[in-house]
Amino acid sequence: MFSLSLVEHTLRLPPHLLSLPLEKAVKHELDELFLDKVVPKLGLCVSVYEIKNITGGFIFPGDGAPTYTVKCRLVIFRPFVGEIIDAKLKDYDENGLRLSLGFFDDIYVPSILLPSPSNFKPDPENKNRRRWVWEYGDANDGEQTSGDRFPIEEIGETIRFRVQSINYLSIPLEQPNNSKPFAPMVITGSLDNDGLGPISWWE
Repeated sequence: MFSLSLVEHTLRLPPHLLSLPLEKAVKHELDELFLDKVVPKLGLCVSVYEIKNITGGFIFPGDGAPTYTVKCRLVIFRPFVGEIIDAKLKDYDENGLRLSLGFFDDIYVPSILLPSPSNFKPDPENKNRRRWVWEYGDANDGEQTSGDRFPIEEIGETIRFRVQSINYLSIPLEQPNNSKPFAPMVITGSLDNDGLGPISWWE
């Protein structure tokens, strides 16, 4: 789920940081640049692990700040396809589920990747609310029995999913006012296999 990635970056050090020790000032700027941000094709940076090398310090004509070339290692959140992860149910609708790891919320399980057969149907205890229900097995009369229904309904419950794909999206030039916030990295998950779904199903 996590990996160390070596990156090289050209860093302009603002004048107000020049009174600090060089490594401390560079670390401050690296945190501003990378921490909690998605590095394209790498993943989400959760920490600047170490600074390996700082070279340069040139001041270009017309600029009042030095520029350094920095090599550093970043702790990157980047699950691999097929990895099994436990997350919390953040939200759901007729399109599927949205899951969260606390530090990363853009995990989606589309309806087609829920356990089959699953249906989005009214909650028997609250007709104004709908929920996803996995309807497993048939009774002798061909109807599902109450014991064969496994609901997904509690926000915050632990969901075990398999990573189906990871997509890095390009920043759009413009977005409609009613669109969802832009997510530069989106994980698609699947529950359609034994042992996946709410862990309460398998206890």
